[in-house]
Amino acid sequence: MLEQFLNHIDRFALCRREDPILLAVSGGVDSMAMLHLFTAAGFTVGVAHCNFQLRGKDSDGDEDFVAQACKTLNVPVFVHRFETEAYAWENGLSTQMAARELRYAWFDDLLEIHHYTALATGHHFDDSMETILLNITRGAATDGMAGIPVKNGRVIRPLLFATRAQVEKYAADHRIKWREDKSNLTDDYQRNFIRHKIIPQLKELNPSLETTWQNGIEKIQGELAILHDAFDAWCKNSITRTAEKIAIDKKALNHGPQVNAMLWRFIKTYGFNYEQTREIIHALNGQPGKKFLAPAFLLVVDRENIFITPRSEDWSEQHIGTVNGRHTLGPWRLSLEDTPPAVRGSDPREAVLDAAHLQFPLVWRKWRAGDFFHPLGMDHKKKLSDFFIDKKLSVADKETITVLESAGQIAWVVGHRIDDRFKVTPQTQHALRFVLTNHEEKPGV
Repeated sequence: MLEQFLNHIDRFALCRREDPILLAVSGGVDSMAMLHLFTAAGFTVGVAHCNFQLRGKDSDGDEDFVAQACKTLNVPVFVHRFETEAYAWENGLSTQMAARELRYAWFDDLLEIHHYTALATGHHFDDSMETILLNITRGAATDGMAGIPVKNGRVIRPLLFATRAQVEKYAADHRIKWREDKSNLTDDYQRNFIRHKIIPQLKELNPSLETTWQNGIEKIQGELAILHDAFDAWCKNSITRTAEKIAIDKKALNHGPQVNAMLWRFIKTYGFNYEQTREIIHALNGQPGKKFLAPAFLLVVDRENIFITPRSEDWSEQHIGTVNGRHTLGPWRLSLEDTPPAVRGSDPREAVLDAAHLQFPLVWRKWRAGDFFHPLGMDHKKKLSDFFIDKKLSVADKETITVLESAGQIAWVVGHRIDDRFKVTPQTQHALRFVLTNHEEKPGV
């Protein structure tokens, strides 16, 4: 098995012989076999053990066991005790998800502090089969059929070539001691239900289940690579990003059923679900302006594009009482400062206004239906809604437009046009410069 282990590492370029590797070791048969294989192959390793304090004396026994094994092997060991149940309660997580978040955050710290090249976990092929079956029951898409990845960032899985039976045989042949996690013997968790109930029945149908699935997973992973390339090309040709929004060209969504999959693959990263994807596709040929909400984003189906913009709950109007300050509204930041009257802003996200016509405190707020102003160069008022139509602004653009108000009069449609009544003239003695930026930008950049 040592030769297969090294071949697997080389085949997928998981690490080099000279790389220091951090091993996640629970004390179970998988991680103890992995520790034995790495040390037998001459790798430089360290061990990380998590005590989640969920099984009382059993958890403490695992900790002592791993520490003693590392002492015998002369391998450095790092142990951390987590307040798992408290963390789960405070963050609204299941105990399993809380344990996952805690351990991987700690692993990341160890990798950085102690300069390990990679983190190795003891997942084997049976774990991958269980993951696929779990994903199927949850309605996962194609990626969920590929099982556990051999490599994910700095996390490597050097035992994925082996089945649970092969790992246990290796441990028995080499008299490797290990501890049984008693929770693995119950059906309290979905994974263990699949492990102890479903997979044994599948093996009755196909005694060569592991070999069949290994071949199948390899095919799926190859086909996924093709899909990822096609998706990357689709994104490159169909999607435009700016600091304020993401635009998806609607024409790229009119060429067959595969575009549903492309759109879903893209928008799910912004928190939209599959049912919304269906509704979005249905809305493409309807009236523009249909909106869809995710926890942190707004999606709008407009005339020629689908727009995705950050969704901010903090749109409460801001009162600006002093010069040389900085204020925040939704995704925007507004700064103001004194400036010589001769300076004129050429950037639409800058405005230079005659200070004599401004009455503090100014009010910065979202625009409202019925708002009007006197656009620069005009001597009559114009509704903002008509101004936006003239500028051919999309529904998504209008969602984030704000106005700067002085004594009930709009002095600036922020980022678009100042009001003629507040412009700088040859008679201006004192001017103020306003600069609009997105949260991700720095003023003056």
